[in-house]
Amino acid sequence: MTTLDALQLALAGEHAALYVYGVLGAQTSASDTPQLFAAVSDAYETHRARRDHLNGLVLEEGGTPVASESAYEIPGRLSSPSAVSSAALQLERRGASTYAWLVANTVGERRRWAIDALTDTAVRELSFRGSPEIFPGAHEFADRG
Repeated sequence: MTTLDALQLALAGEHAALYVYGVLGAQTSASDTPQLFAAVSDAYETHRARRDHLNGLVLEEGGTPVASESAYEIPGRLSSPSAVSSAALQLERRGASTYAWLVANTVGERRRWAIDALTDTAVRELSFRGSPEIFPGAHEFADRG
């Protein structure tokens, strides 16, 4: 996989994350579930900044940034705060896998940025009731039930 391919993969992941976080945000309430609302809002802003940064990196590599899809699969039954939190946790776990892949397929400043994104994603999982992992994004080493 080329650096450009890895960047495009990460960009596509960010498009999907933004779409789903938009839906999750509509299922939260600043007054009823302020911590969840804040965590979802913060995640949305972080993923938007990453998407914008990845667009720039793809352009620097001479590529045309992959466009977002017109729609993405939405997790079913988002009728409770725990369901929203669970859906957000799954988004962050997918993001960790994507950024682990980006770390493996980049060098220099891009790799440092990917490591920072992976670290942030792993920490963000904790906001959504995730548990710390030794190797975030590496499912084969995850100790999950």
